[in-house]
Amino acid sequence: MAISQACLDKLAKFDTPTICNVIELFDVRPRNRGYMDARIRSNFPDFAPVVGFAATAQFRSDSPAEGGDAYGSIQAQLEQFQQLPGPAMVVFQDVDDAPAAAVFGEVMCSTYQAFGSTGLITNGAGRDLEQVRALGYSVFTGSTICSHGYCHMLHLGLPVRIGGLMVRQGDLLHADANGVSEIPVELAAEVADVAGEFVAAEEIVLDYVKAPGEKSIVQYDALRGEFMEAVSQLQARVKRS
Repeated sequence: MAISQACLDKLAKFDTPTICNVIELFDVRPRNRGYMDARIRSNFPDFAPVVGFAATAQFRSDSPAEGGDAYGSIQAQLEQFQQLPGPAMVVFQDVDDAPAAAVFGEVMCSTYQAFGSTGLITNGAGRDLEQVRALGYSVFTGSTICSHGYCHMLHLGLPVRIGGLMVRQGDLLHADANGVSEIPVELAAEVADVAGEFVAAEEIVLDYVKAPGEKSIVQYDALRGEFMEAVSQLQARVKRS
């Protein structure tokens, strides 16, 4: 399913909690599914949300590659970017337990960014974080390690499990300081449209509680009810089941 760049840009205007809240309205998956757990964190939580299509790979660094150039898979990986329906979000599953060395550094992130990638996610480690920050390139990791060890890729384009989430090649991912969520591709345009309405509904309560002055529980309860009614109407409109 084709997703326009305008739709991706619209999704990136909202934080990941809002995206998760909106997906819940469609009732297409359990509420405790579709996002990565607390093991995966943004290295640069002040960066804006990023959106991209998963370019998956398996990686290890605890033992030498069995043959060939340890970085030889990068060319094939970049070629896979061209098969995605939009900008790549690189997703590395580090199969070492525990991670033995860094999955990425400045050179890899600079390369990925030059070929249109919006970010990188791994259950492994990263390094060169100051240099990667300077690129403005978003990375999400489980740890930081200074060496690259015997880094090499094992597979490209296969399903990987990161932070408890199964990620498949081409999955649409949304990530920011709060975490990483998968957006069902077939719902992307609707999620982008409904997100603004959901934020407006939240503001019914937020505008009141954030305004200066004394608060009334009665007034708060009334506004809370207005918010819940607005969300209920949204859900009735988009719910799939």
